Amino acid sequence: MEASFRWVLLTAVAPVAWGANYFVTREYLPADRPLWGAALRALPAGLLLLALRPRRPRGAWWWRSALLGLLNTASFFVLLYVASQLLATSVASTVMAASPLTMLLLAWALTAARPARAHLVGAVVGLGGVCLMLLTRAGAVSLPGLAASAAAMLVSSLGYVLAGRWRDGADVLATTAWQLVAGGLVLLPVAAVAEGAPVVPSGRELLAFGYVAVVATALAFAVWFAGLRHLPAGTVGLLGLLNPLTGVLLGTAVAGETLGPLQLAGLVLVLAGVVLGRPRRAPTGAVPTGAVPAGAGPAVEEGGEPAGGRPGGVGRSAPGREVCRQEP
Repeated sequence: MEASFRWVLLTAVAPVAWGANYFVTREYLPADRPLWGAALRALPAGLLLLALRPRRPRGAWWWRSALLGLLNTASFFVLLYVASQLLATSVASTVMAASPLTMLLLAWALTAARPARAHLVGAVVGLGGVCLMLLTRAGAVSLPGLAASAAAMLVSSLGYVLAGRWRDGADVLATTAWQLVAGGLVLLPVAAVAEGAPVVPSGRELLAFGYVAVVATALAFAVWFAGLRHLPAGTVGLLGLLNPLTGVLLGTAVAGETLGPLQLAGLVLVLAGVVLGRPRRAPTGAVPTGAVPAGAGPAVEEGGEPAGGRPGGVGRSAPGREVCRQEP
C-alpha cells in the first residue's frame, strides 16, 4: 500500500507539470516566438530522454518517428504555445482537457471505430462543459486562441489515428524521445526563417524555458511512464485530471482570473466527461501505453495501440488487455 502511494505521488508530478505549463508559457515566455518556444521545449527534452533510454528506432519506426514528431511534437507544441499565450490559463487548460473526447469522435468519423455508449456520453458531456465555460464567460475569448486549441486537438488526433494503424511494438520512452528530437529538428530551420535568430533568454525566461523542457516534458514523461508500470489504468486516468485542475487553480489563484458559477459547472462537466471516457480497469503492472493527459505531448505506441488505445476510450494491445489515453 505504501509503495503504491509513493507511485501515485510520483506519477502525479507529470499531470501537475503539464497543467502548470499553460501558466508558465503565458506568463513568462515570449508571445511572439511560438516556433522557437516549441523547438526549445522539444529538442532538449528529447535529448534528455535519449540519454535515459539510448535506443535507436528500428525499421519503419525511423520514418514513423519523423511523421509523428511532425504532427504530435512540432505542430502540436507550436499550436499549444499559441493557445497558451492567447487564452486565459483556466480556459486553455479546460479546452485542452476535452482533447480525448474530441479524439474519440474523430476516430469514429475516420475509422468507423464506434465508441462504447459510456464513452459517447462522456464526449457529449465533456464537450458540453467546454461550451458552457466558453459561452458564459465574462469578456471576449480569443478566437485565434480557440482556433489554435482546436487545431492542436485535430493534429494530435490524426497522430493517434496513425499510431493506431501501426501495431508493431516499440519502446515507449525511446519512441517518445525520438518524436521529440524529430519535431525539434524540423522546427529549428523553420523558426530561424520565420522568426529570425532566437532571443537569448535570461532571468525568468531562462528558468521558464528550463521548466517547460526539463520538468514539463523530459521529467514529466519519465515519471509518467514509470508510474504506468506500477499503477492500474483507472488510477492513471484519474491522476490525469490533475492537468486541467492545475491549470485552473494557477489561473485563478495566481494569475487573477475569475470563474463564475457557470464556468465552474462547465469545468465539472468536462472532468465528468473525461471520467466517463476513462479506460476499464487493467491489471497492475500492465502499461496502458501512451496514457498521456491532454496537452502533454507526442503519441507513443507499444504493444499494438496508440497513445491511449482507442481515442477517448478503450483499445486492446493484446487479448484481454485494455489500454487507455487520458491526454497533450
